[in-house]
Amino acid sequence: MSGGVDSSAALILLKDKYNIIGATMNLFNGAEAACDEARAVAERFGIPHYIFDLKEQFRRDVIEKFIQSYADGETPNPCVVCNKHIKFGELFNAAKSIGCELMATGHYARVEYDAGSGRYLLKKAISRRNEVSAKDQSYVLYNLSQEQLSRVIFPLGSLDKAQVRGLALEHDLASAGKPDSQDICFIPDGDYAGYIERYTGKTPESGDIIDSSGKFLGKHSGIINYTIGQRKGLGLSAPEPLYVTGKDAESNTVTAGVNSELFSSTLTARELNWIAFAELKQTMRLYARTRYSQPEQPCTVSPIDDNKVKVIFDSPQRAITPGQSVVFYDGDVIIGGGTIQLTIDN
Repeated sequence: MSGGVDSSAALILLKDKYNIIGATMNLFNGAEAACDEARAVAERFGIPHYIFDLKEQFRRDVIEKFIQSYADGETPNPCVVCNKHIKFGELFNAAKSIGCELMATGHYARVEYDAGSGRYLLKKAISRRNEVSAKDQSYVLYNLSQEQLSRVIFPLGSLDKAQVRGLALEHDLASAGKPDSQDICFIPDGDYAGYIERYTGKTPESGDIIDSSGKFLGKHSGIINYTIGQRKGLGLSAPEPLYVTGKDAESNTVTAGVNSELFSSTLTARELNWIAFAELKQTMRLYARTRYSQPEQPCTVSPIDDNKVKVIFDSPQRAITPGQSVVFYDGDVIIGGGTIQLTIDN
């Protein structure tokens, strides 16, 4: 429970079907307000509420990996890591220690058991499939294991956001009109570079901005301040708008180019997790997303060495970003996904 409308609605839908408790993660200094809000919702419905202090695990598995990924010139997705290791890992283990058998969250997704394959399948929220609402969160859940999927419930998988807010209004919950959070939970102001500077105590090193041919264009203020596709803040004068098209941590350079240079057809991905099957053994035709809000794009996915895949899109995609996730779909079924390692052509 976060105290927000989604987890509160999940509680409402489950309270008469299961013997439930509320559980909230205290992940970082400053999260106490959310813990208090969650406790208030639990008290409102008369269920026990537990707060689990997972600050150290969150620091180790999410924050430090987030910072290292930025230092490596990537743009990470900490929510994917948190879901696997903290929310559906450490939190469930803590809840299991006090007798819980299942875990429910306010994610918009579905889980179904497929008797033919003997595997639990992750599916898009029905509202997304029927184009009623874009509130589908399967993208950030692709990294869950079969064990994790076997013990999770997503009560909101067949609802859209308007229905969830309506349910909260019916029960007179203050969170009914609370806006969705758009930022990383431990960086609420959205200043990722500033957070990294404060956490590490280090000022990022300036370096060169170059074009695709290696020509010097200007100076940057540290590669953690830039991400692929960024236009603002480059401080460059050019006949047409320039965007960040690449970053190289080893040489401490940022590459800038025109919009057309942001498009790529091919990427490789590492750290794969397959849901529909245990291993990709042959080339498949699938659909993929390289960012949360992107519509699925047709592509060919081929296995390569060391638990990596090569993805070739039917048409070039804009601003494919190393460190983000590529997630594969077949209809409303999430086949699996991985971390984008690099783009091969532009």
